[in-house]
Order: sequence, then structure tokens, then C-alpha cells
Amino acid sequence: MPNPQTLDWLARLISFDTTSRNSNLPLIEAVEEFLTAEGIFFERVENTEEKKASLITTLGPRDVPGIVLSGHTDTVPVDGQEWTSDPFTVTERDGKLYGRGTCDMKGFLAVCLGMVAEMKAQPLKKPIHFAISYDEEVGCVGVRPLIEHMVATGYKPEACIVGEPTSMQVVVGHKGKKSYATVITGAGGHSSRAPELVNAVEAGGRLVAKVADLSDRLAAEGRRDDLYDIPHSTAHVGTFHGGTALNIVPELATIDWEVRALPEDDVEALTGEIIAYATDTLEPVMKAKAPHTGIEFKLKSAFPGLSTSPDAPVAVLAKHFAGRNDHAKVAYGTEAGLFVEMAGIPTVVCGPGSIVQAHQPDEYLEKNQLDACEAFIRRVIAYCAA
Repeated sequence: MPNPQTLDWLARLISFDTTSRNSNLPLIEAVEEFLTAEGIFFERVENTEEKKASLITTLGPRDVPGIVLSGHTDTVPVDGQEWTSDPFTVTERDGKLYGRGTCDMKGFLAVCLGMVAEMKAQPLKKPIHFAISYDEEVGCVGVRPLIEHMVATGYKPEACIVGEPTSMQVVVGHKGKKSYATVITGAGGHSSRAPELVNAVEAGGRLVAKVADLSDRLAAEGRRDDLYDIPHSTAHVGTFHGGTALNIVPELATIDWEVRALPEDDVEALTGEIIAYATDTLEPVMKAKAPHTGIEFKLKSAFPGLSTSPDAPVAVLAKHFAGRNDHAKVAYGTEAGLFVEMAGIPTVVCGPGSIVQAHQPDEYLEKNQLDACEAFIRRVIAYCAA
């Protein structure tokens, strides 16, 4: 059974509605109050404009390399989802703990906070850091200034564990992502004059087809890594809106699209193909009819992939902590690649719960996953005390 402190922390963390559109400060303040009472060093990295903050804490010595345990506080919305219990109250049924964020990923944070007493009871020779961030769900936003702060203030950890849900399997690779919101401005008017006008939906359709062509090419000819469930890079259109009535040539269309790339593929080059097609092929035709028309791309989110060797010291160490020798790669993204890219910290992903339950109505975390995560953290503590 998970220790009572872990379960108490899970209930507290879930009670805060930290959907990415909301401030996470009430949750952060609760954690800070606890850390202060325990005499644990922490630093807040705040975004005052957004009323959000990240924390970096240290248990043990601060002048030697140690282990970072990283997790985010934000969750996806519950809007439009049918829940059978209050999503902001942990409800136990049949060994499963239901609530928004139990799996993704407040369960991991609850274990870390719930095991502080065990960490303090050991003479740590290497530090254990908690890196607690915000707005991961909308593009790994909060962890970036947190990592910048760590670099600027001299943190030099030997390894980082990102506790996203992997069913406690060590994940050594994930895809990178780049996504865009695209606005197409045409020249509208009566549909009887369509040849003289610029149809934004038709231009958008050609852009959507180009994304689909890229997706087909990546599936048929692209680089492959069979450790991934989807073994190649992918391109995808999520939304396409435009037009008001059949007899009106639409002057506006919007498209949201993305590329998820294997770490070995160049996501910048792949998204650049789509942007170049719009700029070099579609826009000149549009502007020839109406100079004010055009296609605008706004970056929605971007994060690098993760590619850690299964034989790297961080991977071997994480497998020891997990008590298993296997490893995996996943199609979803995390902040792990940023710890590597921005700070040079060797990183893997390993945390309680299954990604299958993440973002779903009646999201849940099995209690035995908390048990497994506690066993993992106990091995981290033993390693840092050895």
C-alpha cells in the first residue's frame, strides 16, 4: 500500500484545478509552505504576468551533482467530458484512484512529496532535487525558464528523471514536436464572382493536402525506429475552419497542424517544407489577384525529442531504480529533451500510470503504480545516501 503521506499529497494536489489556463500559484504556495516547515531549500521561478511559478528544491548537499525528479503541475481541461465522480476529488474504486491529474502527472509529484520524510532520514551524500513546473500541456512552457535558472545558478545534476506516466518502465526516447496555427486571408465576395476572388478555404485545402502528402511520404519512405509504436515521423492536421455560406467566397480560413518527428529527423526541415509551399507556391497566386491576401504561421508549441542510449549511465541507473532491465520509446512528448538540450543533463522518463488513461474522462491511477513508484524513489534515496 502507498504510504499515507503519498495519498494525502495526491488528494491535496488533485484538489487544485491547475488546468493550464488557470494559475498554479495556490498549489505552489501549498508546496512551499510544506517545504518551509520541513526546512528544505527551494527557489521559485515566477511568471508574474501569467500568475504562475515553478520550483526547484534541494534535499541534501547543494555543491555536488545529484538526481533531478521532474514533473509538471498543470492538467488538461475536463470541459465536455463525462465524469462519474468529481474530477478534483480523489475517488477510489477497485484499487484505482480517479481524478484529473492522478495519472498525468500529480501521482509522481505526490510520491516525491510524500517521501520527503524518508529522504530527510538518510544522510544524503548526493542531492535530490524536485523540478516542479507549469504549462507542460501547452508546450513545455514553464520548464524552460526553470532550466535556464538552474544553469545560471550553477546546478549541475548528474541525471534527471521525468515522471510522466510510463507504467514505471524506463523510456529512453520520445519524438519531438512542432505545431502551427495557420491563418489564411483571402479576398471574399459573391460566389458568382469566384474566379476574380481568392478563396481562403480552397488555399487551405491545398495546404492540408500538402501536410497529408508529407504524412504519407514519412510513412512510406521515412526513417524508422521500431521501438516506437508508430515507428516513423508523422504529420497531422487537427482543425480546419472556414467559410460562412455556399454563395460567399470565404475570405478567412484557419488550420492547426503539427509534425511529430523522431529525434534523428529534422523537425524544422519537415515543417519548413509546408511553410515553403505556402510562401513559394500558394501566396504568389493569391497575391496576383489581391495583394492584401496571404498565409500567416504562428508557432503554437515546440519541444525537442529525446534520444538517450539504452546503455547510457542515466538509463542503466534508472533501470536499477525501476528494478527492471527493459526500456521503451514513446510517441508523446515531455520536457525531457529540454533538460538535455538546454542544460546537458542526461535524462530519461519513468513514472507511475499509463498514458492510455491520461487526458481521459475518469482518468485514474492504479494504487499499485504508486507502490512501484515509491520503491523507485527509495532506490534513488539509497543511491544518493550510498
